Amino acid sequence: MERVRTHDTEISVEDRLRALSSLQLVDSEIDKIKTLRGELPLEVQDLEDEIAGLETRLGNLRDEVVVLEKSVQKKNIEISEAEALIKKYEDQQKNVRNNREFDSLSKEIEFQNLEIELFNKKIREFNVQAEEKRKVISESEEALAERQGDLENKRSDLDEIISDTQKEEEILLKKHEEVQAVIEERLLTAYRRIRANARNGLAVVPVQRDACGGCFNQIPPQRQLDIRSRKKIIVCEYCGRILVDDEILEQGKE
Repeated sequence: MERVRTHDTEISVEDRLRALSSLQLVDSEIDKIKTLRGELPLEVQDLEDEIAGLETRLGNLRDEVVVLEKSVQKKNIEISEAEALIKKYEDQQKNVRNNREFDSLSKEIEFQNLEIELFNKKIREFNVQAEEKRKVISESEEALAERQGDLENKRSDLDEIISDTQKEEEILLKKHEEVQAVIEERLLTAYRRIRANARNGLAVVPVQRDACGGCFNQIPPQRQLDIRSRKKIIVCEYCGRILVDDEILEQGKE
């Protein structure tokens, strides 16, 4: 029987097949745990990303409202300054020496009144913009609160599943590391590639009812004898999965 040297240890083809069968069984159990968790980890991540986006948006909107409020305050100060100038010019009009000085001051007063109208118009615009942003802030806060509630529920569900399966998963992961440590890297790479391409994650399958346990195509009798002899690693010519006999797969469960 062919033997290879892996990690400074000689290992037969039969032992390699046993190790691959054990690894497949462990990985299938880990897959079941991941299936049990379903899409929850992704849903939690999506909600966390959405909440982070909403919080950033809310922060920007609040900053914009502050800027608008400061702009309103600035315009109110400018109105007060314009009103003070109007009063000053009106007082000066009482002491003018001729009509030209009076008309000049009247033009200044008229200009300041126009400035006040413009400042008030700007204030109205700023207030409208601020009100619109406050409305969006209110809607965003409601959406944020709703998403945070959803996240709390999803996290609770996920934490419960993780709590129920964590110990089992830790044992399986430890066994996974132990088993794959005795398999040569080239074979591990092939195993991982087959698993990645298989819809059900099965890279090692038994021959059942004279057919491949992965794609269910018939296996010729002579090839079945070769598989049972465990003298070389044989793959299904249809799906590329590694084929083993039932006995080796049962031993892998031990």
